[in-house]
Amino acid sequence: MQVVSISSLKGGVGKTSVTLGLASAALAAGIPTLIVDLDPHADASTGLGVALSGPQQEVGRQIKAGRRGDLQANAAVSPWTQRDKSAQGPVLDVAVGGSFGTVYDRPDLRPRDLRRLKTLLEKTTKYQLVLIDCPPSLNGLTRMAWTASNQAVLVAEPSLFSVAGTERTMRALEMFRNEFNTSLNTTSVVANRFRDSSTEQRFRLSEMRRMFGAQLLNPVLPEQPDWQQIQGAAYSVHQWPGESARSTARHFDQLVQSLTGTSGAAKRPRVRAAAP
Repeated sequence: MQVVSISSLKGGVGKTSVTLGLASAALAAGIPTLIVDLDPHADASTGLGVALSGPQQEVGRQIKAGRRGDLQANAAVSPWTQRDKSAQGPVLDVAVGGSFGTVYDRPDLRPRDLRRLKTLLEKTTKYQLVLIDCPPSLNGLTRMAWTASNQAVLVAEPSLFSVAGTERTMRALEMFRNEFNTSLNTTSVVANRFRDSSTEQRFRLSEMRRMFGAQLLNPVLPEQPDWQQIQGAAYSVHQWPGESARSTARHFDQLVQSLTGTSGAAKRPRVRAAAP
């Protein structure tokens, strides 16, 4: 099982949008996937169209329950799967975010608390891929996600503050690995919201290539003008009509292949629903 933290210590760079795009590509590829929405704002849960129902509990309460918790039993099924007509029975579940998680979003968590999410994920048997949407901070929830992960993806815009913040996050990750000796062994960077028409962004993207080298994943994600409409409708980008969405979907397909080591040939045919 691949466990990937989607992180950024700077808000507003499209971290949750990247998480949703990767989830969309995983669904299109037929990869059984769990989204863990660790951000107390729960934007990923909203974008995936899920809400708690019946006895289900948000992810923060499962973390508090520790070994007694059960992420798989409390996960909600994303409505995205209902629009996928594949006979294989696609799996896209969501450990729903919520405000209770702020209990753990502090800088002084003990090592045993940092392992709470890892312990919960080790009990799951249903998934090949877990994507963790982290808060835009270096407090307890992000470090808990890093402890549970074997990969971290840092999302950055090609802008001065975002690039500088990503470099600081790289250093923080290295210090974290050295201190806690976690299974986190791969760190990558995704450049998001790139505008080729911007001279400044072209310069910053070149800077990112010099700074991060092979850690900068291809392809670069361009500015997607339809994102607000797609997310407002709680749709997968693979299920949204139009060439712009198709192009963005192909970019995320390539990123998921990079993260999981899968081949594009293994993908199932996509079925696109009409926009609402």
